[in-house]
Amino acid sequence: MRNKEFEQYNMENNFVEKGAFYEFVKRGFDIFASLLFLIIFCWLYLIVAIAIKIEDGGPVIYVSKRVGKYGKEFNFYKFRSMCVDADKKLAELQKHNKNGVTFKMKDDPRVTKVGKFIRKFSIDEIPQIVNILKGDLSVVGPRSPLPHEVAQYNDYQKQRLAVRGGLTCYWQVMGRSKLPFSKMVELDLQYIRERGLIKDLSIILKTIPAIFKGDGAF
Repeated sequence: MRNKEFEQYNMENNFVEKGAFYEFVKRGFDIFASLLFLIIFCWLYLIVAIAIKIEDGGPVIYVSKRVGKYGKEFNFYKFRSMCVDADKKLAELQKHNKNGVTFKMKDDPRVTKVGKFIRKFSIDEIPQIVNILKGDLSVVGPRSPLPHEVAQYNDYQKQRLAVRGGLTCYWQVMGRSKLPFSKMVELDLQYIRERGLIKDLSIILKTIPAIFKGDGAF
């Protein structure tokens, strides 16, 4: 679907925008929280960057294309947690994929030693703060998928693209990577129907202990 087709489809399925007040406050919070996070944890960014460089000398930031609201693609930033040629090795590992559309593999051999640690505690996600500042992402929202994943979506699954993606949502606090793709979609659509300021705050508060626990992260 093209962007206008996504918009029309989602409106027909009652996934319309919330009120202007909600969207204004949500965007304001995104900007404030991301700037605050950047300032408070600047020391952590430096440590992670040095650790990645020391391990294999490769680039610190991994950039990939992701699909956002209404199918719009954008550059998505993460701390690199895999070997530099990880994308080239994906095809030979597909037979180990147990999650359908999204590739999830426990003990993925492409993950580096530093990568295992930063993935466990979601530290690899920190550069996405830049995506939030740019407006590509929000703090709370469905995870933004890869283009080749969206190409496999049916109309029901495409409803995940009715809103701006985010760092955390229901499935991040309910099992993370242990959940099957079908359950992830179900939880994302539940969020889209229920979203609001109180709901977003609740998800953020639940995300903090989930990150420190590190359970369900591959």
